[in-house]
Amino acid sequence: MNPRFKCNDFLCRVFVEDTDFQGVVYYANYLKYLERARSQFLIENNLSQVDAKTHGNELYVVKSVSLSYFHPAKLEDELIIKTEIELTSKARTKFFQSVLNKKNDTLICEGVVEVCYIDNNSGRPIVFPDRLLNLFKN
Repeated sequence: MNPRFKCNDFLCRVFVEDTDFQGVVYYANYLKYLERARSQFLIENNLSQVDAKTHGNELYVVKSVSLSYFHPAKLEDELIIKTEIELTSKARTKFFQSVLNKKNDTLICEGVVEVCYIDNNSGRPIVFPDRLLNLFKN
């Protein structure tokens, strides 16, 4: 197993739009929370998805997702999304993510999201930017 890079925790609150009529988070919305945490990681490390697409026609794409649910999050809960990244090749990473209730540290959901970096013209994998690869050297 490769070493993992720990990202900063990402905080978010559950709003009405995230829930069903009982005030419980709809299961698919956890994917949005995980995506926001991954996007924030890129932003914090000056890895603009817009620049990658605009200047190099390169994209970060999700290859696979595996989620397990343990407890529901509810309206007005504050959530912590914890993320660790494992570089599996120079063009692919796995994000190990968990969603916890900030108030009581209850594990709500956890997942593994595999992300690849591709050339948008060919659809083929290409090497991540050096800035991202250098994070795993520290």
